[in-house]
Amino acid sequence: MIERPSDEQQLLLRAQSLAGLTLSQLADDLKVTVPDSLKNNKGWIGNLLELALGATAGSKPQQDFPELGIELKSIPIDCRGKPLETTYVCITPLMGIGGLTWQQSNIFNKLRKVLWIPILSERSLAISERQIGSPFIWQPSADQLQLMQQDWEEIMELIALGKISSINGKIGQVLQLRPKGANSKALTSAIGIDGAPIMTLPRGFYLKIPFTHQILKAQFNY
Repeated sequence: MIERPSDEQQLLLRAQSLAGLTLSQLADDLKVTVPDSLKNNKGWIGNLLELALGATAGSKPQQDFPELGIELKSIPIDCRGKPLETTYVCITPLMGIGGLTWQQSNIFNKLRKVLWIPILSERSLAISERQIGSPFIWQPSADQLQLMQQDWEEIMELIALGKISSINGKIGQVLQLRPKGANSKALTSAIGIDGAPIMTLPRGFYLKIPFTHQILKAQFNY
């Protein structure tokens, strides 16, 4: 088992040492089997990177490297550096959210500082052939934080008002809220329109593609 990194510099150096490897090369080093499909293994790439870097949080509602205050996010990109999908951040609470502030939220905690690892993931590439890119550590600017906070507050207000069924992926400038469950039977409690509890799918926050594309373009100057 790989020891957790002692500081941010060690974490970044460890991540940089992975750049250029294919996922199969890294998986072989760690004695992990590469799945044929990510359809039922959506978190596999992230789990592989966590294992390689010594992350400790697992699925807990905290950063992947809580001692360092850093979240790990892999991001699939095409050959032009554009993200291929939205980036999942965390599940959002749907009950007991009265008085919850942006600064107290799990999503704020996770996005305060992020180790991004791009993965070249052209659709034509088998999972084993996908290549790890150059990692970097990102902290949101004041403007970026403000945009995220505005989206979060708008979405959480709709949840509190019992309007969860009206929330779709178009709401929010940089964040969106979407169903996040293993299957349609994995239901959780939420607030209904009349204030009474209802059962619905869990919801997760995602970063929209134009926002993460902007982060990548600012980092790599393209």
